[in-house]
Amino acid sequence: MALFIGSNCIDVKDGICTQACPVDCIYEGERMFYIHPTECIECGMCESICPVDAIRYDDEADAAEADFVQINIAVFQNADGQISEPGGWRKTAPPIPDHPAVAARRAQTRPSQE
Repeated sequence: MALFIGSNCIDVKDGICTQACPVDCIYEGERMFYIHPTECIECGMCESICPVDAIRYDDEADAAEADFVQINIAVFQNADGQISEPGGWRKTAPPIPDHPAVAARRAQTRPSQE
């Protein structure tokens, strides 16, 4: 996996990344978006357009965001640890369940844009 979405996306879900993705590998979760580890073609379109700078290449993950590399993979793993292949995100699809670490995280407060 080369790209992942970090904590800056939690409770923001702007969604512009899903519009930029040419292969629909960015899936909406309940509180954030996640990049599918095998569907992503590593084009970087999402990284360049993310308004909260949440998308990074995994080799650029700092210590604070390193867990999110695995979190982006884990949300797509089934019970036997295999990566599910849903076949691309659709805007009409219901959100996927968040990773437990994301679900348990306190809501982030963000400065107003005024």
